[in-house]
Amino acid sequence: MPLEELLAEARRLRPRAIVTYSPKVFIPLTTLCRDVCGYCTFARPPRRGERAYLTEDEVLAIARAGATAGCTEALFTLGDKPELRYKVAREELAGLGCASTLEYLARCAKLVLDETGLLPHLNPGVMTREELEALRPVSASMGIMLETTAERLSARGGPHWASPDKEPTRRLETIRLAGELAIPFTSGILIGIGETREERLDALQALKALHEEFGHVQEVIVQNFRAKPGTRMADHAEPPLDDHLWTIAAARILLGPSWHIQAPPNLAYDEFPRLLDAGIDDWGGVSPVTIDHVNPEAPWPDLGKLEEATRGRGLALAPRLPVYPAYTGGRWLDPAIRTAVLRASDAMGLAREDRWAPGEPVSVPFVVRRNALPLELSGDELGEDEITRLFEARGEERERIFAAADRLRREVCGDEVSYVVTRNIQYTNVCYFRCGFCAFSKGKLARNLRGAPYLVPLDEIVRRCEEAWDRGATEVCLQGGIHPAFTGDYYAEVVATIREALPDLHVHAFSALEVWQGAATLGLELEEYLARLRDLGLASLPGTAAEILDDEVRAVICPDKVTTDQWLAVHEAAHRVGLRSNVTIMFGHVDGARSWARHLVRAREQQQASGGFTEFVPLPFVPMEAPIYLQGRARRGPTFGETLLMHAVGRLALHPHITNIQASWVKLGPEGSRQALAAGVNDLGGTLMNESISRSAGSEWGQEMPPERMEELIRSAGRVPRQRTTLYGDAPAERRAASFGAEPLEEPRNPKVQDAGLKAPSRLVRPGLLTPAG
Repeated sequence: MPLEELLAEARRLRPRAIVTYSPKVFIPLTTLCRDVCGYCTFARPPRRGERAYLTEDEVLAIARAGATAGCTEALFTLGDKPELRYKVAREELAGLGCASTLEYLARCAKLVLDETGLLPHLNPGVMTREELEALRPVSASMGIMLETTAERLSARGGPHWASPDKEPTRRLETIRLAGELAIPFTSGILIGIGETREERLDALQALKALHEEFGHVQEVIVQNFRAKPGTRMADHAEPPLDDHLWTIAAARILLGPSWHIQAPPNLAYDEFPRLLDAGIDDWGGVSPVTIDHVNPEAPWPDLGKLEEATRGRGLALAPRLPVYPAYTGGRWLDPAIRTAVLRASDAMGLAREDRWAPGEPVSVPFVVRRNALPLELSGDELGEDEITRLFEARGEERERIFAAADRLRREVCGDEVSYVVTRNIQYTNVCYFRCGFCAFSKGKLARNLRGAPYLVPLDEIVRRCEEAWDRGATEVCLQGGIHPAFTGDYYAEVVATIREALPDLHVHAFSALEVWQGAATLGLELEEYLARLRDLGLASLPGTAAEILDDEVRAVICPDKVTTDQWLAVHEAAHRVGLRSNVTIMFGHVDGARSWARHLVRAREQQQASGGFTEFVPLPFVPMEAPIYLQGRARRGPTFGETLLMHAVGRLALHPHITNIQASWVKLGPEGSRQALAAGVNDLGGTLMNESISRSAGSEWGQEMPPERMEELIRSAGRVPRQRTTLYGDAPAERRAASFGAEPLEEPRNPKVQDAGLKAPSRLVRPGLLTPAG
């Protein structure tokens, strides 16, 4: 087959439009090696006055420089078991209190992981089962280049002569043992050292067979030989670029689209963009800090050039971790490393592309481009697969999604940005449910206590409502924990008391969980209970407790909460009795693009059926004090790119059924909200006055965004502010006038919950155990 046809087929089989690289530091723990490969300048004999190994301080200095530069991988490369050849290595190891190089490697890898958070990838050569087991808890992944299966290359005069660790059977055995131990493993072949093309294919086939048995070979490197002065192979011919491209393409075709195939860009010099033409989907490790110690004559290309080359082929460049996404969960990672991997990863399992986190007062990592060409969609309703694909967009494609959402927003909503003057009242922080993301709730089952458990009495609720009214509010939003003594009568009493005191104040209250629990405790059908609340003064429902409308995710983050179907049933019942509500999504923890797509599809289907949702409200997971994050079981919230995509894709996927897309300023901050306004958002929610839930989780963006600041923010984005009511009418002129120049709030009164004297029943109501009217 002609080369161009081969390359075209390889490109066709490339699995995705994203090409990855690993931001790394290269830590050459020792350059001593018992092998003497004919092409290697990394390994060298001891030199008088030089240490055999880097000290722990030297290792940490390299790692810290990498962490500061935004790296996620610490690549430890070293010679094979130098203590078996060199006395100086044995003596230095003894002084370090180690019996072997691999014991010292384990110590240094753990030190780097603990002190810097960089994820170690270890390349220590041939290993036994016991050595692999010892290194597994301190590494995200490991690797060994198979190089070749040609035994003849180990004969006298060959490239692997006098190098016992390069015997193919020994290297294949290490790879096999790694598979048995479920270690994510990198391997590859080295071309141009005297092997034939048939022998290259044989080596690839050997790797394929091991992966088919164990599933652990996460990537295959196709590396080209480069002749180095001072080596036995200094005059050996290097493989031409076309030969390298042929081999990469053959690897892609032989291994198939599910494999990750890498070629080092620095070893192709200025021709490195052509490697993309052969079907690679990974550039390997690229360091902004350290040189390639194995190929010091070949500097890594500048990241900007790498991105330009990738984009020039219609592909997006994305950073990854040393462990690939398919290996970040389940049996593949030791518990000792899993938390570090989770915290470094994004929703796709790749490396976080920024250090932004919801609620943290830091600068946004990028600004939405205003001149991007909008992505053209088919016009048909987006399905789950299409929505998932949009959520996975990077680079130019992502900017085009923002532009498409912004264009649609302009067509549907114009340039107005609405907001509502409201007061949040969280009437208790006591809750008997065990949501892993919640840092707000208190009680015997709570896992993260900040502040004393409280219960706001009715007179204080009314006082806060009256104060809000005096400050121009049209709405009060009430939510809280589920106190074990609460019944449906409690919620009824709250709304009735507020209505009696302030009949014109819109009561926007109670999550689906509160409604479900209230109905269940009274033995009422949902519709019957919601109609009662409506008649007493409830005007609409918030869409909280939706979290992710995907029960696989809910089983992890809120196992005893309402299910997806139960949440939807509450809102369908509310719509049937004439109450409007909204739909939220709380994202960026253990979820991903597929679960986000399912959430949007379920919300859209419900809107098509009952038509009562007023807006879609993305709520980025605030991790800092959340129990599930502190326990090491969740990511650190969505990235900024993922956050903007949630708003943009929400706009595109929910159109024309839900036309208002809201950004949460308390989670995104002012600048994040400004960027969201360029990605499909037309509403900034409420002024809040008081906010406890996000602050309990660690958000530092404050409790109130008064109308003066809200409108200043909107105008700074080139948009027109509009003060609205809960149901998107214009706020009355009298309310709007009262909202500006409002007096400072009095300090809220939150009495200790014990003061209320509430008694919990012997049997608590849980959605999985008891249903409304049954």
